[in-house]
Amino acid sequence: MKYMTSSIFVAFAMLVLPLLAAAQDEAPAQVLFTNVQIFDGVNEERIAGNVLVEGNMITQVSADPISAPGATTVDGGGGTLMPGLIDMHSHLAFQEGLAEGRDDWDQMAMGAMMAHVLTDYLDQGFTTTMDLGGNVLGMAKAVNAGRIPGPRIYGSGGFLSQTGGHADLGSFSDGVNTVDNLEAHNWGYIADGVAEIQKAARHNFARGATQVKYMGGGGVSSSFDPIHTTQYSLEETKAIVEVAKDYGTFATVHAYHDRSVNRALDAGVRLIQHGFLMSEKTVKRMAKEDVALDLQAVMSIAVFAEPEKITFFTPDQKAKASQVHDGAKQVITWALKHDVLIVSGGDMFGKAFVGQQASNIQILTGLGFTPFQALRSATSDAAEVLTWTGGMNPYKYGTLGTITEGGYADIIIVDGNPLESLDALQRDNVQFVMKDGTVYKNEL
Repeated sequence: MKYMTSSIFVAFAMLVLPLLAAAQDEAPAQVLFTNVQIFDGVNEERIAGNVLVEGNMITQVSADPISAPGATTVDGGGGTLMPGLIDMHSHLAFQEGLAEGRDDWDQMAMGAMMAHVLTDYLDQGFTTTMDLGGNVLGMAKAVNAGRIPGPRIYGSGGFLSQTGGHADLGSFSDGVNTVDNLEAHNWGYIADGVAEIQKAARHNFARGATQVKYMGGGGVSSSFDPIHTTQYSLEETKAIVEVAKDYGTFATVHAYHDRSVNRALDAGVRLIQHGFLMSEKTVKRMAKEDVALDLQAVMSIAVFAEPEKITFFTPDQKAKASQVHDGAKQVITWALKHDVLIVSGGDMFGKAFVGQQASNIQILTGLGFTPFQALRSATSDAAEVLTWTGGMNPYKYGTLGTITEGGYADIIIVDGNPLESLDALQRDNVQFVMKDGTVYKNEL
């Protein structure tokens, strides 16, 4: 083995060490927000004040002036400075549905289309999202590495589904041993039995998943699984939860009715998706066991209010949509009554819905939420659930969903007071968007 000679080493040190010292001494860029009303995501009030960002972190929040002579100043014009919004149920890789992504495009094209979706989320003020199924983990890695712009992505990776489950998109004539090419593209995995489930879940985590999502019951729009069905045995469900626990994170489930939800609770699932056909008894159990409910209010309340207008639905699918619409109103009332931890997730994709993410928060005020409760579901309460990802959390060095010292610099400024009217969250009223200390929109 050869070693650097002393003269070369001295020359190297004289050249490089001053550069390293300068890099270490260089302070992170500062941005000072002034003339804003601060909603911190936690308290039901706005406070006139100032916020200092250094690099990608919030370092000062004060009602008094902040001295930062070298900072770039952003005058908020009296608008509301608040945390970037969090969508807790996205499908960023979808365009017009899972089958289209599988059958009509290659993954290069799907990735290019997804890149536009990511920038659209930022333009709407959504700086974080939990993606609950699809070929998203590579894009999440690229966003995390700063290679492409987009919201922070907590990705589940491919769905876990039993044969004939909610993510089984095979055809009627498929044989039992037919390989569904969803698996080839990491969109979802048809996994039956403990061993197959463990392998599929571990594959997702090896590729960077932050939590695991599985299909525990039937759905509205799918072909092979009537909504009354319960999917995966208790043994299989426990296997999913145990893999998640082994990775220091949690499992979430697509489930609508009592039997599927209670099986998930028996296995230790922490976050229920949908749940719109549950009984009050099950809602009370969720509250007692600190299990969260992820609402998709626009889809269940607004879109399914007139299922006969959904032209591509079969009569059976229209009947299921009507059933979910009626059940959702009741379940949401019970969840508020029993103080269940509620987070807001759009489940909104495709041209008709992808640009309307804030509507999923706004609609909650017509369902018994105060504006403050609705805001928390997409800020601090959502961020609490994201902390459950534990060691798999790629964003563990600061807080999300709040304006506080030590928080990530995910900040939006909106025109208006969202504590009085959630119209302030509409895209045209979102005047400024910063994510991780980088400005993506400035219309002040």
